[in-house]
Parts: sequence; structure tokens; C-alpha cells
Amino acid sequence: MSNGEGTRLGMLPRLGDPARSVWAKHDRDTDGWLPLWRHMEDSAEVARLLWDRWLPAGVRGLIAEALPRGDSDARVLAGWLAAVHDIGKATPAFACQVDTLADAMRGRGLEMRSAKAMGPDRRIAPHGLAGQVLLGEWLEERYGWAPARSGQLTVVVGGHHGVPPEYGQIKDLYDRGELLRTPGASGRVWRQVQTELLDACADCFGASGRLGDWRTMRLPQPVQVLLTALVILADWIASSPDLFPYFPDAASRSDRERLDAAWRGLDLPEPWRAEEPVESAQELFASRFALPAGAKVRPVQEAAVELAREMEKPGLMIVEAPMGEGKTEAALAVAEVFAARSGAGGVFLALPTMATGNAMFPRLLDWLERVPGVSGTRRSVHLAHSKAALNEDFADLMARAGRVAAIGVDEAVPMPPRRQAEGQRRASGELVAHAWLRGRKKAMLASFVVGTVDQLLFAGLKSRHLMLRHLAVAGKVVVIDEAHAYDTYMSVYLDRVLSWLAAYRVPVVVLSATLPAARRSALLAAYAGRNDVTAAEEATASQAGYPLLTAVAPGGLPQVRCPRASARTTKVRVERLADGLDVLAGRLEDELVDGGCVLVIRNTVRRVLETAEALRARIGAENVTVAHSHFVDLDRADKDRTLLRLFGPPEKTGDRPAGRHIVVASQVAEQSLDVDFDLLVSDLCPADLLLQRMGRLHRHQRGPDQQERPRRLRTARCLVTGTDWAAEVPVPVRGAVAVYGRYALLRSAAVFLPHLDDPTRRPVELPTDIDPLVQSAYGEGPVGPDHWQGAFEEAREQLGRHRVDQAERAAVFRLGDVGKPGRPLFGWVAAGVGDTDDTATGRAQVRDSRDGLEVVVVQRRGDGSLATLPWLKPDRGQRRRAGVELPRDATPTRFAARTAASCGLRLPLQFSGATLDRAIEELERLYLPHWQGKDSPWLSDQLILALDEDCQTRLAGFVLRYSPSDGLEVTQAAEGQARGTEQL
Repeated sequence: MSNGEGTRLGMLPRLGDPARSVWAKHDRDTDGWLPLWRHMEDSAEVARLLWDRWLPAGVRGLIAEALPRGDSDARVLAGWLAAVHDIGKATPAFACQVDTLADAMRGRGLEMRSAKAMGPDRRIAPHGLAGQVLLGEWLEERYGWAPARSGQLTVVVGGHHGVPPEYGQIKDLYDRGELLRTPGASGRVWRQVQTELLDACADCFGASGRLGDWRTMRLPQPVQVLLTALVILADWIASSPDLFPYFPDAASRSDRERLDAAWRGLDLPEPWRAEEPVESAQELFASRFALPAGAKVRPVQEAAVELAREMEKPGLMIVEAPMGEGKTEAALAVAEVFAARSGAGGVFLALPTMATGNAMFPRLLDWLERVPGVSGTRRSVHLAHSKAALNEDFADLMARAGRVAAIGVDEAVPMPPRRQAEGQRRASGELVAHAWLRGRKKAMLASFVVGTVDQLLFAGLKSRHLMLRHLAVAGKVVVIDEAHAYDTYMSVYLDRVLSWLAAYRVPVVVLSATLPAARRSALLAAYAGRNDVTAAEEATASQAGYPLLTAVAPGGLPQVRCPRASARTTKVRVERLADGLDVLAGRLEDELVDGGCVLVIRNTVRRVLETAEALRARIGAENVTVAHSHFVDLDRADKDRTLLRLFGPPEKTGDRPAGRHIVVASQVAEQSLDVDFDLLVSDLCPADLLLQRMGRLHRHQRGPDQQERPRRLRTARCLVTGTDWAAEVPVPVRGAVAVYGRYALLRSAAVFLPHLDDPTRRPVELPTDIDPLVQSAYGEGPVGPDHWQGAFEEAREQLGRHRVDQAERAAVFRLGDVGKPGRPLFGWVAAGVGDTDDTATGRAQVRDSRDGLEVVVVQRRGDGSLATLPWLKPDRGQRRRAGVELPRDATPTRFAARTAASCGLRLPLQFSGATLDRAIEELERLYLPHWQGKDSPWLSDQLILALDEDCQTRLAGFVLRYSPSDGLEVTQAAEGQARGTEQL
């Protein structure tokens, strides 16, 4: 069966009857089975095909560099390791599990106790660990490998189920040799069988002539990780009975027909082979992003592309620029250059939230339709977060992908139906959400991925099958957006991930409005892996301005570029506003006498709802819109679309309110939405976030000198509230302190103090003042009046304790540093978290947050029946989603179930701790058996929150009210009357 290195004879003629009888796979339902030699051949051939046709060039190159003969050696090594990965199944501890197959082996001299007789001792010899031990013995006996060196290869076998063995486990198995070979005369037969199988693998797959030369190599740990991941994938594919049928069915095809049918049935899209763009930056951006006629590339974008081209080799680039400078487009252009030069086979865009990920996904698809090497070809695309299947753009791609099945070698490849509803995206070439590249452990392996940053941080979390996450990012250019949004806890993981990405030579682009100098230096040092990089960067950056581009290659020193910002600047007058609803309402009545659009950003949902209620009473309910995170998914998406329609760029909307209108929002208005308001009111928040909020103020030009805005609002102004400004030292409201901490708030107030004291003569100039304000706010130097310093010291000490606590807790499950070349990965994920995924529990492992409770919201009618929420708008195909019947005694239709699942809602922090347990207990009382299991994958295992006809319910001592205008409101239940509680 083998093609390439080794002989084409195959393994079977090299094996005696005892070795031929060893089994690897068994189907309890059909009693079909697969001999070990057959699975070894299948796995090796799949690994070779993955190497030749799927693995990105950069990954192949990294592995090849570690071997004496480069690529040819690397291909042999990959195929051979895949062949031997299950040698541990040729042991009594494994073979005893199926009586009929064990009896057949006993009939050929391979004696063994029954599984019952062997008992729990079998757990000492899982077949991965057993295989590691057997392969190590064979390498020492056959090729003279030193035990200290063989581990770098054998660990691939030991770790092929996702967790490399620990030293204690290895020692325990060495002490129990009877689990590897039955004592007595049969032991010689077992040893002969194990040797025959390993000899055959080495001969058939080209390793026998190379293992001697490989004795002196020292495989870097990243290479060990990548080889393990490749073997895992080859094993999974070769273990699919749809692709590789079990015996007796398998006997009807030749070796070549079997492999060809399986590979065609799998139909994996090939990796992107990027072509380095040679055109000017202006031509590049015009062709990739459909710039309108006459539009010019922005200086930041041009400088980023130039820096990417000037770097000796791709590395880390940090792009700091104001809002609206086109950083995302710059990152994609840089990614194209980096991919061509590094051999990356795709791009991963990491966003801070699901909402920002959803907004980015169609932008990625638009870009892919114009990129050479993607447009007109078939490439895999994925949206990686827990609610991705509810995204309509991604659902369209999944609908095209069909399912994976084996097909006959002479049959036509079945193509899934391609009916498209009106307005549905039609991809150029074929962008697919490939059926095999789905699921929490494989999804990131798609070539182009948009996901939450958690997916990247998971690469620094000790967890099962971590090597697959590493392979997924090792073959891509990684873009990290909104980098300023990550706290100390998340940064502990991000810095460690960056060090591993550098070891894989993964190009990284980090985007931020601006970063504190210390954080920028930490990112550069983590990636460069040099102790002197921080001092070099600080010396260079101290002479630079803003916007700022900083780049470094693995092991290198930073390069800095300081392009000018776009020509347009905005001067923002920053004014104090006393905290009080009557004060706010009165001020806005005055400001909006001639009309205008105002954005009020509060730091907690409770303040959003209280503010909206007060403003509606004074301004009119029809003139107030609410936006925050506590809406069901469909309502949240509709809110975003409405905000863009009403307050988006002037060239994209004609629906801007002609009179007065106020949007009261939480932090959801800070990120990603291209909205433009005449006046901003903001609770006091950290300086970088306050500047981010100011980016929603006079964002676009509306007539010469803003003449199309109301007369009173033609000067950009930000009113800062949410704190007691009359106190000797400002006292932020309690909710803001709970969210951001007192120290960050006081530093923010201090750096803005000169602008607050004299707003007319000292406006904040954007973008000029962004970097100085942020560096002052996050620096160590004194700020603010002398009489504030005592409060600063107290708040600083509290923050220090909090950061130490965050770092210590994050380090518990954080992956270790990259080890020395040749050191085996034994214990690589020891004391880890087990499996992890993008669920509330998974995200909590890389974010410093309490577990959130996710529910699906439906309505209970007066007759007790259940239905989807009554106000939902139709889907893209104009199918009705409101009030769709959800039968309690039957499985809901796929459309009804998907609609209900699209009304997911994360409950606020009131439902945590002891209250969480009580809430779950109450929610589980509505148990609907027909909604569980494989027949209803959308609703299976979901907690259902049923609202009454007034859209209310009680849960764990709280009253919950929901409306499509205000979202979820939670109050404490007390004698039928509610008392407000903080919703953070």
C-alpha cells in the first residue's frame, strides 16, 4: 500500500499468523473489526496525505528543519509515527477486551487473562502508554537509541489520546511487565508479534534506513507537539468506519482503492498558499477592500504593509492607531504579506466577544472573495464560538458542506444542494464550513477562522488534546483585536501563548487603539524571547509618536514606525456632570432643544435601565433606545442593526432621526459598532475606554464644519458623570468600582483633570492626545493633585493585591515554557483542566469571571403550551419566527428549535455562587425529554426559561422581566415588590 519511501509490498506479507490476528477496532453493533496491521497502514497513509496535501508549508518547514535530510526525513517520520501509534494494542491489557477476538489471538499462541480477571490493573497500561514503552524498548534494542533520547519520539505514541504520559505513570508500567506480555512461553510470542509489527512499520514506511541517523537529533518541543497532533488527526480519520470500512467489508477493496475512496470521501480543502502581493499599498487596498473611487489608503495602513515587507522575517506587529483608521484592513493586508513569507495556510482573527466575532465574520468572507489563492478555489472557513451555528452567514456555509462519507472510487463526488434564499451570500469559488472540521477539538483547524480570543488563550491552558489547538494556530497568521481589553488574568495566558507562537514562527498582528507602554513591552518580550527587548523598545518608542507600529521577529529587537494619523482631527470638550437622573434629564432637555442624537454610556445594566426610565419620562419613550448585553441573541443582533441603520455613516444610512433621540447603552457601544452621535455622556471609566467611547462622538463629517448637526451640538462634547465630583477626591459610583476598580478610575479622572478644569481652552484632541493620556493613566508617575495621593496609594495597594491574586490563579493551569530541544513532552499538560471548550465553564478558565448561567428563553402561553417569543422578526428567507409552536410532548421542528436556541440569554451575576445552584435546580423542573438527545441538537441539554404572557417569571428569589425594548430586568422578590440590584 505504501507509496514513496519504503517498499510497496505492504505489511501483511511480513507478518506471521499471530501478528495478523491482533485486532485494533471493533464495532459492537455489527461485530465488524479491523486488524492492527490494517489500521497501522491506514494511519500511515493518511498521515502522508495530510503532509502532502493539507499541512501548511510553514508547519512542514518547521518540522523539516529539525531532521538531517529535511522534508524527506520529516515526511518519513510523520508516516512512521502514525503507523506505530497503536502498537500498544498488541498487549494483553488491550486485547482482552473483546472475547471473540481475544480467543482468536489465543488460538495463535497469544495467551492472556480475561478482562474480568485482569480487573483494574488494566488501567495501568492504557494502550498509548503501553505503546510508548514498547516503542522505546524496540528503538533501544534494534537501533541502539539511548533511553534519554528515545522519549522525544515515543511521547508521540504515548500522547496520541491527547495527554502525554507523566513520569510516574511510565515507572508504574515498567513495574508491571505482565500487562505488556503474558509471562511464560506465551511471552516470547507476544514479543515476537510486537517486534514483527514494529519492524514491518519501519520497513514499509521508510524509517528502517533512517532511525540510525536520527539517534543524535534533538526534536524541539514544538515539533513534538506538531507531530503528535498530526498523528492524532491521522488516527481519527483512519478510525472512521465511514471512510475506512471494517472487516469483512474492507476485504472487497484493494489497498489503493481503500485509500483513494477514503481521501475523496473526506474531501479536505487544501491550505491557502498565499502569494506575496507586489502592488503598491494603494493598489492592494483598492483591490482587496473595494475602496470607493478616489479613496486613498490611510497612512497607518500604508506604513503597516511597508513594515511587513521590510522585516527580515515575519514576526509580531503591534498596530496602535485611533478608532476609524482601518486597523482591521491593515491587519488583513499584513496577514497576506506575512502568510506568503512564512508559509502560513490561513488566518485566525481573535475578537474580544461573540458579538464582535459575528460582526467580523462577513468582513472576513468579503476579503476572502478578493484574495488571490482563495478566490475561485475551495477553502475551509469557520466561526469559532459557542453560538456560531446561530450565525446566518456561517449557517449558510454549513448548509453547503454536507457530511463526510466514504464513496466508491469510480463514483462521482456527491455535491450538496446549493439552493440559496434571496440575499444569501454566494461565495466566490467555494468557502465551506467543512463537515469534518467541526466540533470543539477540530474547528480551529479550518484555514480561515474568526473566533473569540478565548480560542487563542486555550492554547496556553493545560488541557486534553492541546496539541490540536497548537497545530491549528501554528499554520496561520494570528490577528488579535482590541488587545487593550484584556486584564491581568487573561494576559498571563496571552503572554505564554505568544511565546509558543514565536516558537512555531507564527506571525501575529495585535491591534489596539493604544496600549500602556508596559503592556506593549510585555507583549514584545513574550514573543521575542529576549530579556533586552523591553529596554530596546522603550528607548525607541520614547522618541516615537502616535499612531505607533512596533514589530519584532522571534529572537530579534523591535522596529518602530510612527506614521501620521489621517488628516481629520476632532477636538472634544470634556466637562463634569453631577451624577443624578434629574440632573442628566434636565441637561439633555436643554442640549436637545434643536434636536440631536445623544449617546449615554453607563457602566452597569442597572444604571442603563434606571437612566432610560427617567429619560423616557422627560423626553418621551419613543425618543429613547436601550442597548446592553442582557438581550436574547436575536434581539441583541437586531439592536446592533438598528443602531447602525439610525446612527451609522452618513453614506450608508438615510434614517438618522430628524428630531431628538437618546441611546442609553452599556459597554456594548464601545467596540466595533461604527456609530456617530452629536453628544456623548459617559460614566467615568478607565482612560483608554473613555477615549474609545469618545470615538463614537462626531465620528463622521456631517457637512462642512459639522453644519448638518444641530447648532448647539456642532462642537464635540463629552459630559463625564458617574462620580461625585464635589468630594475632596472624586468618588465613583459603586457599580463602576466593582467593574473597573477604584485605582483605574482615579487615575483616569486625574489625567483628564486639566481638560475637565478648562474644557474650552484645553479640549481633548483626537488622535493627538490619545497616547499621552493612556500612558499617563497607566504609568507609574504621580498624577492629580497632592491631596489625592493618599487615596491613590490605598487604591494602588488594593490593585496590587488583586493583580497578584489574578496572576497566581491563572498560573495554576497555564502551560509551561517551551522546553529545551530533545526534552520529551512527558507531563506536558499534567495537573490540567481535562477537556475544555467555548462554554461558560471553558471561558471561565481563561477569563477571571464567575460561571455565567445560560438559558434559552421561550414563552409559556395561558394554556401551558410553549412557543418562541412573540415579537421576533422573520429570518432571511422571510420565514416567521415569532410565536412558533414548541410542542412539549414531541421533538420541535428543526426550524422551531433553531429559532428557540437563537434566543439564548446569559443571566447576570446575581445568579452565581449559591444562587446559581438554586437557579439550576428550579430551571431543571421544566424538563422536556423530547427536546433532549440527538433528535434535537439545538435544544439538547439547554436550560429553558419560560416567561409568562406578561414576559415575567420568578427564579431563585428574583423577579425577571423581559421586553424587546429594554431586555432583561432583574429585581429581588420581596412581598411582590422588587428592590433594584446591580446587574454588572
